[in-house]
Parts: sequence; C-alpha cells; structure tokens
Amino acid sequence: MKQTVIALAVAILLISSFPAIVFAAPPDNPAPVSDFSSQQILVKFKPGTSLPAVAEIHRQLGGQVKETIPGIGVQVVTVPKGQVVAKVKAYSSNAKVAYAEPDFVAEALGSPDDPWFGSQWGMVKVQAPQAWEVTTGSTSINIAILDTGVDLDHPDLANKIVSSISFSTATADDVHGHGTHVAGIAAAMTNNGVGVAGLGYTATIMNVKVLGDTGAGAYSWIVSGIMWAVDNGAEVINMSLGGSSPSSILEDAINYAWSKGVIVVAAAGNYGNTAPLYPAYYTNCIAVAATDSLDRLAGWSNYGDWVDVAAPGVGIYATLKNNGYGYKSGTSMAAPHVAGLAALVFTTLSDTNGDDKLNDEVRSRIEVNCDDIGLSGIGYGRINAARAVDSVPVPPGAITGQVTDAEDGSAISGAQVSDGIRTAVTDAAGMYTIEDVPPGNYQVVANREGYETSSLTVNVIS
Repeated sequence: MKQTVIALAVAILLISSFPAIVFAAPPDNPAPVSDFSSQQILVKFKPGTSLPAVAEIHRQLGGQVKETIPGIGVQVVTVPKGQVVAKVKAYSSNAKVAYAEPDFVAEALGSPDDPWFGSQWGMVKVQAPQAWEVTTGSTSINIAILDTGVDLDHPDLANKIVSSISFSTATADDVHGHGTHVAGIAAAMTNNGVGVAGLGYTATIMNVKVLGDTGAGAYSWIVSGIMWAVDNGAEVINMSLGGSSPSSILEDAINYAWSKGVIVVAAAGNYGNTAPLYPAYYTNCIAVAATDSLDRLAGWSNYGDWVDVAAPGVGIYATLKNNGYGYKSGTSMAAPHVAGLAALVFTTLSDTNGDDKLNDEVRSRIEVNCDDIGLSGIGYGRINAARAVDSVPVPPGAITGQVTDAEDGSAISGAQVSDGIRTAVTDAAGMYTIEDVPPGNYQVVANREGYETSSLTVNVIS
C-alpha cells in the first residue's frame, strides 16, 4: 500500500508518531528519464511575483508564454528547439521561480488485444453483480476519462457522455481507441440490451482528451485536463496513462483534485517492475496494478510498496472505437474498474470526518474491503465491489505521538496538535492522542508559542 514519506525540515517542534503513522520505503529502481517536448517547458513563479517581473524574466531568458494553466498558476513556455534542458536550468536558478521542468510525455498503458479470456470475467471476479444489488450509482456522479478521447457515437457510451473537450488534438473523438475501451470498463450503459456492462454504469462520462492520436501526450495536456475536470464537476478522474519522470506540476494538479474532494485513479504501469510511474506514484492517487482471472499478478504489471490496489487487467472485454467490442490488457484496463467502483461507493457514504468531502471515505472503503489474494506489491489487495458498497463502516482510529524539541530532544508540554478537525494538547511528557479519527489521510500540525510550527502527513487505517 502507498505510504506517506515524512520529510520534516529543521524545526523547533518535531512530531513523532506511533502506529497510526506509516512511512514509505524508497522505490527499488530509479525511473528512466521520460521523453519531453523539444520546444516547451513548464514554469511556476513564486507567490507575489509581479506580472512585470514575470515578463522581464521571460524576456531575459528567451521564453514565450504559450498558455497558463488555471488553478495552479503554471505557465507553458515555448523555448528555442534543443534548449529545453538549458532553459529549465536557467529558469530554476532564478530566485523568483518556484520550479521549472521539461514538459514530459506520458503514454497510454494498454497492451495489444488478448482473445484468450471470456467476456467480462473481471466484473464477476470483483463481485460487481452483487454490488449492483446494493447500488448502481447515480447520474450525479461524473467520471472523467483522461485519455485518447472516447468514441462519441458508440451505442454503449454516446448517451453517457455529458461533456467533451480536447487538450491534445482538434477533436475529442477517439482515433486511437484506448480511451473508448477504458470508458466502457468504467461506465458503459448496462441493461440496455447492447454490448457490455460498465462497473459504475449509472455514472456519467466526462470525455477529457489529453493524449494524442498516437497514444502519447505532454504532461501539460494532462495537467490541463485534470484542472478542467475538477473545475467542471468530476467526482472521479481515471488516468490509464503514465510517464516515468516525476513532475512537481503534475503532483500539484493531483493534490488540487484531492483537495476538492475528487478521487484520482491511475494505472501503475506495464513494465513488470517496481519503478514508480507518474501520476500513479503520488500519494493522492490510487495506484492500480493488474491481475488475471486466477488472481495472479499480470507478468507485465508494475508492483511495489507504492501500489495501492489491484484489479482485473488481463483479457478485458469492453467497448472499442467504431462501435465495436473487444479484448485489451494492461493496467489501463485495471484502473477503470477502480474508477467505476469509486462512482458506486460515492452514493453509499456520508461525510464522517467533517471535512465536507467524501473522497477520503470512498478511498478508505475501496482499500480496506479488498480481497487478500496472497500477493505482495499490490497494496491492500484485489478490489471487491460488493464489500466496498455494503460493508460496515470502518471504526475510527487514533493518532498518537510525541512532540519534542528538535535541538535537544526534550519533551514539549502544552503544544496543540491538530489533524485539521480535532485537537489534542501534549502532556508533561510531550505525548498526545487525537481520538475518533476516521480512516484517511491527515495533515497533522503542532503549534506552541515560542516555537516554529511543524507538520507531517499521516494515514489512519482504523
């Protein structure tokens, strides 16, 4: 399961916690460098930088602003061909720049058609029919498919699509075919006498094209798609895509989505190793590995401590472009099973931790109700839709720890420690316990007069 890295800067207050806080090991293998645009970089300026100052920096460094991605203030900047690395270094060295990076490229994560499995075994394996007896979801839940587009005329999808936009090509239609297959797994029409069933079949589809017709796309297209989906009402975002290079800008977009209550699902990758893939690796994404009909890890599926769950991904029968149906394999096919399940779970829950969002409760319900299929490197296990929608709510847990002086290690009493909703005060030994904390991720902050504030992220399981 994905665990949060605690990286505290030197501070007077240092929070240390016990079982409720978990730590992540580094990935086993460094990721190879992704391809990137030859004439485009991404730049974010520090807060408070004036527009004239921004313009002057671009003038000095020879960059031209192509567009600005709203919400996170990232500029897509055109630079001379062949100078991407040099320009990233130049912008990064400017004191007014928060960060600059190449505009990396991600790709769709489906593999060739596989005809060896019966149609839609995955829905049976995750007990979707039993889940549908509890809920079929709601048309008020929107699943944004960030992909190669969706076949706008497909009989199993056309009436489900509530919006279409392209950040990669002139049309949002699916020339490649990958996005249409993904959309069908997540939310194809069901009980209509046509084709296949989508796991979250009552939910609507937002067709957000962020990959080109070859199946690849710039990070800037993906970030723009995330921001658009969040700002236009998505409850769930599915990204059956990934790149091998980390990106501060991509992570900012993922965190923005999570902060707005959106569940973000991403494919773990088809490289058969533990190297991280982005955006799946980020904490606020549900990273999905692929399993087969015998609950074995697909030989090509990525795995590791950063993967959260697994789902069917081998020989998956779903919608194809040009009104067709067929089989595909990949973590691309596993991810939309989770996205469709998230759409179902949204309709069964209420806000239990008082943060006015449901995504933490939805994620917890999906993860803790997975089936343990005896595999390592797939987090909580393989998803079980029936249990996720019909389980008894997970009991609350507690966050327990100690606040100490970072300089001499002495205990600090009287410090206020908060998870953003509940607050505890440290005793004479610097110990604190925040009670009745529902499962989910929390930013825990310690404050005491005369000391610098310190914080860390914790994952409460139960």
